[in-house]
Amino acid sequence: MKHDYQLIYKKLYEHYGPQGWWPAETQFEMMIGSILVQNTSWRNVDKALINLRPFLHPEVVAQLSNEELAQLIKPSGFFNIKASRIKSFMEWFKTHDYDINLIKKIDRHQLRTELLSIKGIGPETADVILLYAFDTPIFVVDAYAKRIFYRLGYDMPESYDTFRKQVEKELPGALVLFNEFHALIVEHAKEHCKATPICDICPLFDICGRRLD
Repeated sequence: MKHDYQLIYKKLYEHYGPQGWWPAETQFEMMIGSILVQNTSWRNVDKALINLRPFLHPEVVAQLSNEELAQLIKPSGFFNIKASRIKSFMEWFKTHDYDINLIKKIDRHQLRTELLSIKGIGPETADVILLYAFDTPIFVVDAYAKRIFYRLGYDMPESYDTFRKQVEKELPGALVLFNEFHALIVEHAKEHCKATPICDICPLFDICGRRLD
């Protein structure tokens, strides 16, 4: 099957409209949220962020102990592990003076390498931060993207980065497109392409490999 990522984007955008992601009040909140959402639902992250919001300033979070931070983010699950990951992230953030505009000037490859060197930051979390906090056009390969593309019948690579680069190669490099594409994929996976798919009136049904099963 021919891979047409632009067609997927077009159909999802026409069906769902602009998503305006990431759901956060500040870029710093967005970055913390990207760590909290690991292995949990956004509903649980919201509860943790409500607890954390009075402290959501880099200098304040950096001063919290692991134990204090863990209690605040408890609703997100795996809270001790996530507290440790946030503290590791804060150590890296401090090396750049907590200055997002300064970080945006770093070469994309170098910045991604730095993020991946932080304990607990894997490729998906790093790419979400690059995309939504540091305005870097990059395709996020999450479980939803894998589910949708595999169901469409696309022969996608197993390697995260090979998968990501294959999609990026076929798309224009506009930041807003990558921003919306990731959000639209998440929305579609929640509305139609669930673990048990709801194929009725699915906007991708006419190009989906499942209808040929």
